[in-house]
Amino acid sequence: MLALQASDARPMAAKRCIVIYCWGGISHYESWDPKPDSLSEIRGEFSTIETNVPGIRFSEHLPKMARHANKMAIVRSLFHKQGGHQQGMYHSITGHAPPPGVKALKRTNSPSLAALVGRFQDPNSGTPNAIRVPYNMYDNGTLMAGEYGGWLGSEYDPILMKTPSGKAFRGVSRYTSRELDLQLNLDRDRIINRQQLQELLERKVGDSTEYDRLDRFRQMAADMLLGSDVREAYDLENEDPRIRAMYGDHIGGQSMLLARRLTEAGVPVVQVCAGAGDLAGGSGENWDTHRDNFKKLKNQLLPVFDRSVSALFTDLEMRGLLEETLVVFLTDFGRTPKINNNAGRDHYPAVYSMALAGGGIKGGQVYGSSDANGTKPKDNPCTPGDFHATALTAMGINPSVELTDQFDRPFQICNGSPLPLF
Repeated sequence: MLALQASDARPMAAKRCIVIYCWGGISHYESWDPKPDSLSEIRGEFSTIETNVPGIRFSEHLPKMARHANKMAIVRSLFHKQGGHQQGMYHSITGHAPPPGVKALKRTNSPSLAALVGRFQDPNSGTPNAIRVPYNMYDNGTLMAGEYGGWLGSEYDPILMKTPSGKAFRGVSRYTSRELDLQLNLDRDRIINRQQLQELLERKVGDSTEYDRLDRFRQMAADMLLGSDVREAYDLENEDPRIRAMYGDHIGGQSMLLARRLTEAGVPVVQVCAGAGDLAGGSGENWDTHRDNFKKLKNQLLPVFDRSVSALFTDLEMRGLLEETLVVFLTDFGRTPKINNNAGRDHYPAVYSMALAGGGIKGGQVYGSSDANGTKPKDNPCTPGDFHATALTAMGINPSVELTDQFDRPFQICNGSPLPLF
């Protein structure tokens, strides 16, 4: 069992969390830290635009998001030392540097932010602690480490759920048939009969911790299939058509809408993968723009991202949910200052930008800065651990807490310090 310390008890600022992961490494130059005064080979092809906060400028292809800058805290001085996707993603999504030879699904891995936030919540029966949509993250067929519960145990692995609608990223689907699909047309009596048969068989086998875990997942899935707030939220056809249209008919937008509906229905945390497909030129659309950086961003990635995130902010604000919903943006790393011979930018962990919104975070601010050419932090350098500590604090979780795993080994949940963004 995982042991809590008395210092865990903190007042909750945010009641729910949505994590948006820009899979592949979004360019800070073409998003939240443009460099209009740099040489053309550094600043790139895009111009910049004003936001609704004086002095803060975004890429020209984030016009909708620019109208929500007053809700966002942009952190422009993040850095780490992991140049590969496996390692960079692990560090960003867990807040901890990866161990040598890190691989997915190892129980010695650190838990993801979604898993960790879910660990401290107590949702209703039949409601998962954490959900991921719409895809697993892969790099050339290799499942990435970091999206799971790690040493917290399998019961805290965020459940992978299929987004029920939306055009796929450039016509590519990364579904593996393992995703939970609550649209399945299953007979209610058949589900109940199967449950009763399984319970009978388990009584003959006997009790164990593993059976208890399996039973928890099975009961949760059955509750959702038989009818629950989660299943109701999953049916996007129940959404106001005007709200649904606001998010767009792309799976990126529909996944953001699903995240809002699931968290509103009681799921404590939902992680959205804002990209799909293998990296380094593989099939699909993602932020690993080694080739045709500007073409891909302008025509494919930024329009979907801009529309869906802006819709999420608008939707949460209209419903009065923004202040109690923490929105966290994560990515592997930034992109190189110089544009390569393929009109792309390569991996660059030396400095990058991310953001937080809602959940008690003070919007309309920029924390830290990169230097004039976006090559390194200039002011207030901070690590993924610091960023995680900030998110945990916003969720009312003490980042200095220590937990123990099923073998009673102690683990520190975070090795950073909260940023002054509140």
